Amino acid sequence: MTHSIDLNAYFNRIQWGGSTRPTYDTLAQLVGAHMRHIPFENLDVLLGRGIRIDLESIQRKLVRARRGGYCFEHATLFAAVLEQLGFQPVRHSSRVVLLAPRTEAPRTHMFLTVQLHEGTFVVDPGFGSLAPRVPVPLVDGKQASIEGETHWMVRDADRWVLRAQVRSDTPVDAWITTMEQDYPIDYEMANHYTSTHPASPFMNRILMRALTDDGRVTVMNRDATIWRGNTPHKFELEDRRALRGLLLEYFGIDLPEVEHMRVPGVAEWA
Repeated sequence: MTHSIDLNAYFNRIQWGGSTRPTYDTLAQLVGAHMRHIPFENLDVLLGRGIRIDLESIQRKLVRARRGGYCFEHATLFAAVLEQLGFQPVRHSSRVVLLAPRTEAPRTHMFLTVQLHEGTFVVDPGFGSLAPRVPVPLVDGKQASIEGETHWMVRDADRWVLRAQVRSDTPVDAWITTMEQDYPIDYEMANHYTSTHPASPFMNRILMRALTDDGRVTVMNRDATIWRGNTPHKFELEDRRALRGLLLEYFGIDLPEVEHMRVPGVAEWA
C-alpha cells in the first residue's frame, strides 16, 4: 500500500523527465536513473543512528537530504514510486549467499518483482555493488545485460537464484529466494537485525557503491575502486579524512561525522 510519496521531489532527486506510463521502458529507465543518482551506503548503521524504513523517514533521508541507503530503503522508496505510477510491484525477501551458505544466511535482503505485458521482472536497486541496473526477467537463464554487467535468474527446485557476472569476473550466486510475498512487518524484523546485530556485515564493514557518468565507485572498508569504463583504479583509503573526501566527490555526500566513525572490520586509522 502506498502512503504519501512526493513524486516531484523524487523526480528532481533522480533528474527524471521521462515517461511515467507503466511500461517496461519506463521501468527500465527509472531503475537506471534511481541507481545513478541515489547511492548505496550503510554509514548511518556504522554511525549508530539506526535505520528507519517507514516511507516518510526514507524520503527525508534519500530524497530531501540527498543521502544513500541500503536495500530496505531503496526498495521501499522505489516500490512506492512504482505504485503511484500505476505499476503493481510485489515485495520479496531473499537470503544473501555471496559469503555464506544458504543454510546460514538469514532472509535479510529486500527486492521487488513487477509484472508487465512482457512478463515478470526482478527489480533490485538496493543490492550494492552487484545490483542489476536493468530489470531481470523472471525466466530461467534469460540474461539482462548493460555495460559489461550481466544478471539472470536460475531456477533451483522451488527457489530462484539471482546470478551476476560483472565485467570479466566469474559468475556468482548473489541471493536465493522462495519468491513469496512479504509485508512491512517482515522488513522491520530483518532491518532490525541488519542494522543492529553484532554479526551483521553492515555493522562491521563500510559498504558503498555510486554510479558515475563514466563508470562506478565501490568501497569496502578501506579498499576503494574507481571504474572509468572497463578500467579499474584500485587504492586504499589512507584515513577517515580520505573517506570523507571520496564521499563528497563521488557520492555527493558530506558527512563530517565519518572522520570519527568506528568500523569494527577496519584496523584503527590514523
